[in-house]
Parts: sequence; structure tokens; C-alpha cells
Amino acid sequence: MPGKVIQVINLHFKYSFGGEVIKGLNLEVEEGEILAIIGSNGAGKTTLIKHLNGLLKPTKGKVFIYGKDTEKHSVAELSKIVGLVFQNPDHQIFAETVEKEINFGLENLGLDERARNEVVDRILKEFELEVYRTTSPHSLSGGEKKKLTIASVVAMDPKILVLDEPTIGQDYLQRLKLVDLIKRLKNEGKTVLIVTHDLDFLMDIPCRVVVLHNGIKIAEGNREDILCQEEILNKASLLFPQLIEISTKVFGRPVWVNNVEDLGRKFINGVRG
Repeated sequence: MPGKVIQVINLHFKYSFGGEVIKGLNLEVEEGEILAIIGSNGAGKTTLIKHLNGLLKPTKGKVFIYGKDTEKHSVAELSKIVGLVFQNPDHQIFAETVEKEINFGLENLGLDERARNEVVDRILKEFELEVYRTTSPHSLSGGEKKKLTIASVVAMDPKILVLDEPTIGQDYLQRLKLVDLIKRLKNEGKTVLIVTHDLDFLMDIPCRVVVLHNGIKIAEGNREDILCQEEILNKASLLFPQLIEISTKVFGRPVWVNNVEDLGRKFINGVRG
């Protein structure tokens, strides 16, 4: 049976150079769940997820990953469980070639050369990076760098994957492939956390949504409810996804629609919100 793989209990965090960024946050995530964390800049989203692999330690409170107290385990230990893809790929890439970038994490896992080569070949093909195998990651476009950082973390096969603003620099086709990847990982039993401002992206991903504002959780629920709550989104300085904005104009209030066809069906069937 699935269980709680992430438990954040009364989390407070304060950087040495400023005030509290996280203020008494409580959060639980089930195994195999997709959770989206949304909020404006400065809401505490990135600070929160850095606690999940031990990059940051609580000022007060506790964070448990599969029952492990993050204060008692190293980043190296936790990174084998929690794969974190940073918002800015330049903060993550460092190897001489794309191939070596993917291979680095596999070496840290202790895989032998044959196993590493098999994984690298598979990941390069899956993420359509084969043509860049011997290319320096630093010469890639912003979108390709982002794809490489995701590929490098997926290659390590973590139980929990955390994606910070994964759609930055990605075109429409890559966004669709990213949706497919997230759904596939869920089907494989992985837990996926998505930190994003891109609410349109969430329209394609069944998920639970947590809204942060000034280090406090102000709302939590399924995407159908949260993404239709104008007051909550306004407080978080976020806008409706485009489809919900259209539904608001059509029905006079926000109505959840899965796609344009769903919008048409609800209109024909007389839904008026």
C-alpha cells in the first residue's frame, strides 16, 4: 500500500541574511503522487524543495523522507532517493560533455561501466540528446540545458523526482513530452513534485496542488478546485490558466474544463457555472 514518503512538520527556515522564508509549513506527500507547488517569487517554493534532499536543514521543525530525518542524513544519501532538478540549469551542469554529465550521477550510484553505458545510451535516446553526446553542456541552448538536467536526474532513477520550473525554455513539443514523462514516472510508482508558475502546464497533469504565499501554505487541493479559485490565485499573484480564463468569460465564473472540446460540450449542455 502507498504511504507517506514526504512529511514536512512545522517547518520554519530562516537564512542568515534575512527573515523567515518558511513559516510553520506542514505537508505530506503520498508515494506515487504528483504534487504541484505554486506561488509567486519569494513564496518559499525553492527553499522548501531544497529541504527534501538536505541542501537546507530546518531552522525549526522536521522533514522526513521515507521516514529518514533529513537532519541526520547527508545530501549524498538523500540524493539517491530525491532527484532535484534546479530551476537554473547552469547551477547544475558542470561536466565536459553531455555524455559525462549523465554518467556522473551513475558513477556516484556505484554502477559498473557496462551498466552506466547502457543507461547513458538509453537516456540520450529517450531525451533526444544523442546528437549532443560529445558536446559541451555549456554550449547548449537554455531549453536543451534544461532537458539535459532533467535527463541526468531521471537517469539516476530516484524514487522522488522534484522539478523546479521544468517548462522554462521548452517549446510546445517538448512540453508535451515532459507531460508524458511525468505520467510515465507516476505509472512506474515514482513520486513527482513540480514547482511552477506555468499553470497551463498543470492543465495536462492530474495532480494535487499546494499554494504558497510568503512562506505559508494558503491553499491545498486537487487542481480542478485550486486552479478555479480566483481569490487564491490573486493572493499568490498568479493568473488563471488560459482555458479557465476562457471558461470564465463563457460561463460567467470559473468552470473547470479539460480541453477546448470539453468547453464546447459543457456549453452545449447548458453549463453556466
